[in-house]
Amino acid sequence: MLVRNPASIPRHAAPGLPPARPPVRLRDGIAWLCWVVVVVAAGASVGVLFSPGAWYDALAKPTWHPPAWLFGPVWTLLYALLGTGVWLVSREPGPAAEAARPQAWLAFGVQAVLNLAWTPLFFGLRSPASAFVDIVLLWGAVLWMTLAFGRVRPLAGTLQVPLVAWVSFALVLNGTLWLMN
Repeated sequence: MLVRNPASIPRHAAPGLPPARPPVRLRDGIAWLCWVVVVVAAGASVGVLFSPGAWYDALAKPTWHPPAWLFGPVWTLLYALLGTGVWLVSREPGPAAEAARPQAWLAFGVQAVLNLAWTPLFFGLRSPASAFVDIVLLWGAVLWMTLAFGRVRPLAGTLQVPLVAWVSFALVLNGTLWLMN
């Protein structure tokens, strides 16, 4: 009787193991870059259209308010991680991923709408109260998306943990600004 080394069995042929991920090729790298650019550009464009301005500068702020220059780099990094997570979700093979992917896409879409709505609510309408309602919903949507991404591909979910942390901080900051003003 021939005993095979389990490590020598291809992942797609081994019972109980998920299907092998396809190798990353040039077109996959381009697809990743496209996702990152689209997600970063969407966030940046809303930020450009609705900049904080003098109204925001005049608001009373807590002593722990981050410096203004920090928001751009933080959001750029978070959007790049989000784009990477979307790319990972889009290319994960196998029936389990196929079954979990629709909920991940729905969660991504809901968080995207709420995320992109926050800036016009806060800075465009100058309504910290409306923005606070939005960010409470956004926090739940980001948490849902993180878990849904993780069900498709654990790394995709893990990459969203900094977004959950930042939106948690932003929720508290938004609420504090609303109460102080």
